[in-house]
Amino acid sequence: MLARFSNIRSPYLMQRHFNIEKFRSIQPIKTLQILRCSSHSPLGLQFKPGQRKKVTLNTLRNLYVKGEPIVAITAHDYCSGSVADAAGIEIVLVGDSLAMVGLGMEDTTEIRLEDMILFSRAVSRATRTAFTVADLPMGSYEVSAEQAVKSSIRIVKEGRAQGVKLEGGAQMAKTIKKITDTGIPVMGHVGLTPQRQNSLSGFHVQGRTSDNALQILDDALAVQAAGCFAVVLEAVPREIAAMITQKLKIPTIGIGAGNSCSGQILVQIDMLGSSPPGHHLPKFVKKYSDIWGESLQGLEAYVKETKSREYPAQEHTYSISKEELTNFQDKLEQREFDSNLSARNS
Repeated sequence: MLARFSNIRSPYLMQRHFNIEKFRSIQPIKTLQILRCSSHSPLGLQFKPGQRKKVTLNTLRNLYVKGEPIVAITAHDYCSGSVADAAGIEIVLVGDSLAMVGLGMEDTTEIRLEDMILFSRAVSRATRTAFTVADLPMGSYEVSAEQAVKSSIRIVKEGRAQGVKLEGGAQMAKTIKKITDTGIPVMGHVGLTPQRQNSLSGFHVQGRTSDNALQILDDALAVQAAGCFAVVLEAVPREIAAMITQKLKIPTIGIGAGNSCSGQILVQIDMLGSSPPGHHLPKFVKKYSDIWGESLQGLEAYVKETKSREYPAQEHTYSISKEELTNFQDKLEQREFDSNLSARNS
């Protein structure tokens, strides 16, 4: 800016130039290094060079067209959302399964919309690049399409999800259409639908008879026609899931449905081995780690070191100058002296 007017001798501009040069001569103040001493630290994610772009519906569609499997996983809080995002998961589902694996409830029917919004908001703070979907819990969408739309809007506005998932096939088609008409992406869910496990006599494989398999196909086609961008196939024989996948024009996300689906999803707590010994795992779950075992070892070591006063060591504590420590001791002694003197005089 100044170079452009270097030949102009206007006193005003010269004065401006003088002031700017004087300003430039001022040495910058050294930045103070501040040590955070809180017992809780914020877990804000830091973007890294080369980090993948935000996953969108177009991203998922392109993966489907290329025949590249879509990877999905559940998450229930900030940390589980963070690690899923960092691992390159494309779809992170805030599943109502957290009612059982995270909250200790008997089944998924107990969890409320308000609960799902809370957990969805926590996960969505972490998923900077993954496409985040949240389950509509039982009781939040079955009464009417209007109820479903209101619940979906709350999930998106308050829960910060990019889409919703709901269970049911042809009977939910009008509801799905109503939600998608508002601009909210919907993921379908057919086959074993856990929210309806009481009417299914428990968590049983679906599609083992020809009639039942045809019903699942019809349900998948119905939710596709209603506007779903993908559909979960749960607990369906792999041959049936493969044929349904071939018949559809949207991705199928399998869970206990074989490897011919367009993608896979698992419950993160199950596949990471976070549950205590004896916790029942479905047949289709593969444990990729033993978080429970590692956590137990860490906590046992913490107990041992705390009991022996080995922890906290010097490197885990904060210091005070000798001068201030001496001053503190002197003031403490003076306070005790004054207190004793006051007690004797009273």
